[in-house]
Amino acid sequence: MSRFCRAAVLALAVAAMPWNVAVASRRVGAGTQVRQPDAREVYARARDLERRGDADGALALLWTASGLAPRDAEIQAHLAAALERVGALDAAVDAWRAAVAARADDRRYARRLVLALVAAGRSGDAVAFARGATERAPADVEALVTLGLAHAEQDVAAAITCFTRALARAPHHTLARYNLALLFKRVDRLDEAIVELRRVTAAEPRPEALHALAGALWHRGDATRAAEVLQAAIDADPRHADAHQLLGVIRAAARDWPGAAAALRRALALRPQDAPTHVTLARVLRASGDADGAARHAAEGERLRRASEREQEARVWTSLGTVRLEQGEALSALDAFRRAAGILETYAPAHFQMGRALDRLGEPDAAAAAYARAQSLNPHLVPPPRRTAAAPASRP
Repeated sequence: MSRFCRAAVLALAVAAMPWNVAVASRRVGAGTQVRQPDAREVYARARDLERRGDADGALALLWTASGLAPRDAEIQAHLAAALERVGALDAAVDAWRAAVAARADDRRYARRLVLALVAAGRSGDAVAFARGATERAPADVEALVTLGLAHAEQDVAAAITCFTRALARAPHHTLARYNLALLFKRVDRLDEAIVELRRVTAAEPRPEALHALAGALWHRGDATRAAEVLQAAIDADPRHADAHQLLGVIRAAARDWPGAAAALRRALALRPQDAPTHVTLARVLRASGDADGAARHAAEGERLRRASEREQEARVWTSLGTVRLEQGEALSALDAFRRAAGILETYAPAHFQMGRALDRLGEPDAAAAAYARAQSLNPHLVPPPRRTAAAPASRP
C-alpha cells in the first residue's frame, strides 16, 4: 500500500462521530438551544468506550474531543496514540504536534512525535525535529536518545552512535540500551545484541525485553536457552501472546508437536484473529497427524487474511471518500463510499459516510437508509441531527 493510501486510513474516523453524544440540548426560555458538550465529558466517554473494547467508537469521540479542545495535550496525545493503532500515521503526527505545542516541556510527547514521523516514513523530519532539541540542550541525554530513535530507520550507524553516547553519559538508561540492542539484532550483530539485552533484562525483566532476548538467542541457534527466556517472559506476563507464539515456533523446530500446539493454542486464545499463528498451528497439526485440525486452522488463517485485506481496502476507500467530502466533492465521495461498501458490506463507517454524502446531495431518504444501516452495524454511529437543507449539490 502506498504511503498516501496508508495515511488515508485515518480520515474515516473524523466524520464517524456518534452525534448522540456529540451534541446536547438545554431549555432557554421558550426555545431549545443546541450546545457542544465539554471536551472532557466527551473524552471521558471515549475512555469508557475503550475500556469496553469499542475502539472505533472511542476514536470517533476522541476526534470530537480534540476539536473541542485543540490545546488539551492529554486529549491530543490520546487521539494520536489511537490513530497510530489503526495505522493512521499522518493524522497521528498532526495530533502529536498539537500535543507538543500544548505542552512543549513534556519529553514524552516530543519522543512520540519522533516515533510517529519515523513510522510514517518521514525520518528526515524526525531527525530535523530531534536534532533541534539536541542543539538547544547539548547535555540533555533524553534529547540524544530521541535523536537516536529518529535515525533508527534510515541511518543505523548514526543511531548506534547516539545510543552509545547516551549510555556513556547515563549507563543505566534502559531505553537507550534496549534500542541499541534492537539495532544490533537488526544488523545481525547478535552477540552484541544478546549482551545488551541481558543487561536490560537484569535491570528490568520486562516481557518485551525477554521476548527480544529470546528471539536473538533463537536466531543465534541457542533454542534451549531461548525457550527458557520465553518461559520467563510468560511467567512475568501470561498474556504475552508473542512469547507463546515464538515458543510454539521453537518447539515445532524441535519436532515437539504437542508442546508446539499447546503454545500456539495459548497464543490464539489471547489473539484469536492472528492469521499467521493459525497457519503455523495448521502446519504443526499436519505434522503430528491431525489432518482435520490442520485443515480447520489453515482455513481460518486464510479466512482471517482475506477478511483483513477486505477491511483494509474498505478503510482506504472510506478514508479517500471522507477527504473528498471535506473538499466539497460529494458525488465523488459517494462513489468512494459505495466502493467501500461493495468490498465489505458490513463496514459501518462506509454507510455512515455515505449518509453524509447523500445528505449533501439533497437525498434525505437515501441518506436516512444509509445512516440506518450504519447504526444497525454499530449502534454508536447515530445520525447527525437534521439541519435545514442547503441547496442540493449539482450533479453532472
